[in-house]
Amino acid sequence: MIVMDARRGDWVRIHKTILNVGERAPNIPEDTQSVPLEMWDKGFLVNEAANKGDLVEIETYIGRKVEGTLIEINPYWDHDYGKAVPELLYIGRQARELLEEGEDNE
Repeated sequence: MIVMDARRGDWVRIHKTILNVGERAPNIPEDTQSVPLEMWDKGFLVNEAANKGDLVEIETYIGRKVEGTLIEINPYWDHDYGKAVPELLYIGRQARELLEEGEDNE
């Protein structure tokens, strides 16, 4: 029995290289020309079933059909804003105090 990672209708993320190095417009910055133009997109799997690494078709939330390599199933946001910066924690209070002082001096 073959076990597939994703089935038709699953929410997935795909990747595709749109333009390779050397195919990009000559008028863009040099550091941009030195890397491929890549696309990542999310949508519902159109294929019956697929494994990570397979070339698949998805339908995006707004209905576009897009092809790419399946890289993730049920993708989610996993970023954050980093660790707290102690120096920034008191800025709001300090600003309020400065504004109140300014009002008292008028």
